Order: sequence, then structure tokens, then C-alpha cells
Amino acid sequence: MEKMNSNEPVSKVLVVDDCPMHKDALKRFCDEHNLVGVKVGKNRLQSVLRSNIDLGAVLFAENCAGSPEASAELAIRINAVRPELPIIMRRDNDAGMDDLPESLRRVVCATYVAHDMAPLRRVIDEYIFSQDYPNALVRGIADMTQAILGDVFKDLTITCDTPYIVRDRIIFGEVFSLIPLESPWCRGYMTMQAEEAPILDLLDRYRMIDNAPEGEADFRDLNSVLGEVTNLVWGSFKNRYVGDADAWQRSEVQVPLLVNHKHKYISFGSGNPQLCFMYWLKDPHTGRAVRLHQRFVFSLSWSPEDFREVTRDVGEMVEAGELDLF
Repeated sequence: MEKMNSNEPVSKVLVVDDCPMHKDALKRFCDEHNLVGVKVGKNRLQSVLRSNIDLGAVLFAENCAGSPEASAELAIRINAVRPELPIIMRRDNDAGMDDLPESLRRVVCATYVAHDMAPLRRVIDEYIFSQDYPNALVRGIADMTQAILGDVFKDLTITCDTPYIVRDRIIFGEVFSLIPLESPWCRGYMTMQAEEAPILDLLDRYRMIDNAPEGEADFRDLNSVLGEVTNLVWGSFKNRYVGDADAWQRSEVQVPLLVNHKHKYISFGSGNPQLCFMYWLKDPHTGRAVRLHQRFVFSLSWSPEDFREVTRDVGEMVEAGELDLF
């Protein structure tokens, strides 16, 4: 993805459609609707789906496998590997879902035709951009997290990609932190996810700079740093967007989280999409960069119309010792 130049989230969609006549129209549609289309050859489709690529949906052509029967089998296999991804099928006729076999109707969430993209636009809004994220929230999360990462990793350059939306539930890397988010307008979770080896290499470099005791950094050091970052981000989020948490009635509704380590899968108990940020921690001397993923899922409560930034008076901040007058 391109580096962040907008507060409006995008979403990657897997395009399984080789029709040259439809290519330009589909690309234009993606550009106009904050979608990043990614294509893959049919012979590599299964391996890509089993990877940790973040996706919001699959755009699928009725005859992409050469015949309706073969294409139906392919759609069923896609659904078996990534059942959380909506499959949206481009048909060659206007029959909609009516004449599709039952096995295909179970895995395809909607259809459209090349000469009428309106149904595709509706289903993208319903399945991917179903939650409205205020620009101030998206911008604020990126700004506060970059500032915190800059304080923790003082001599690194911190950048953030364009925020994006995913519906999949794939865990990135081997290290994962999770913290609940609760406010009058949202309830859910924030996660920070990373690959272990690159972060350990980074921590080893800091140990050398700080003349720390001999020995390489281990997973405990990594856990400590990721936990610190997670707590600092949650603290900033709470100060900026929650305010007095005791001033509202806490809901007791909970749903279980499900984690499957073997398949790097996590479910938050709902089908809500996730608001995602990817940060790059780059060493300006060596050019090496480390990725850190941040995800927000508001699975328990989401009322963006009640979203407010907490504004504090200058006098109050001076009294709290956060500002000095001169």
C-alpha cells in the first residue's frame, strides 16, 4: 500500500476476474470506492488465501475458471479457506442469484453485471464499509500511535500506511497484544501484532547502544516493549476520546474471543470489519524497516454519532502539570 495520505480507510479486495473487457471498469470502480484491487493467478490462489494477506472481499467472475461448474467449485474452495470474506460475483446475465445452484448460493453473498455497477457499490458499503469511522478518530489514532512509537524507539523514523478495513480474522506474525476499549460510544478491542525476529533484532541494537548486560534480547523483552506500547496507546486513546469512564453506565454484555494458534485465526464474536493501521519503524542508518500492525474491532458497541474528542481547558492542563506557562 502507499504511505498514508488520507484519513479515509481503504480495503484490499482479491480480484478473480480475467475478463479484459471488464478490467478498466473494475479498476476505475476500485479507485473511486477506496478499494485496492489485487490479482493472483488461479494456480497460486490457494496459497495466497492461506497466507496472512489482509482482505476485505473477493470479486469473482462467473466464468473465471473456464466454465460455470469449474468456477462454482473454485468459489466453494475460496469460501472453505476464508469463510469470513464476502464473495461478490460478476455474472454474464441479469438473473442475479435466482438460477445459481444451491451450493454456490451458500457461498456467494451478492452478484452484479458489468453494465450496472450499482449493486456492487451497495454490497461494498454493506460488507466492507459498514461502519463509519470519523476522520478525527482515524487521524488521531495514527498521530498518537506514531508519537508513542517515536518516544519508545527514539532514533527510528516512524511512518504509517493508509488506514484500511479488513473482514478477515488472520493474525499477523507471532506476537500479539490485546486490550479492551470501552467508552460511551464504543466497546471492543485494540490489538498490536508483530513478527518476533525483526523486533528482537531491533531490541538487540538498542541493548548495544545502551551498554546493556551481555546476551541477546529474548521474547520477554519483546513482550515488555509491546505491552508498554499497547498501554501507552490505550492511555492516549482514553484521554483523548473517552474522558471520565465512570460517568457512563458500563454494559455487562460480553462475547467470547476464539483464537486458533495453528491457523493464526482470531474471532471477536461478531462479523464486524476491523479498522487497521500498519506502522513502519525504519532505521535511517541501515534502511532496515520493521512492521507493526494495529487493529481496532468495535464488536460489542459502536455509535459513531456519539463520538467526541475530549477537549481540556488550558488552566486545567497547567494545574495537572502537563503544560507550563512562560
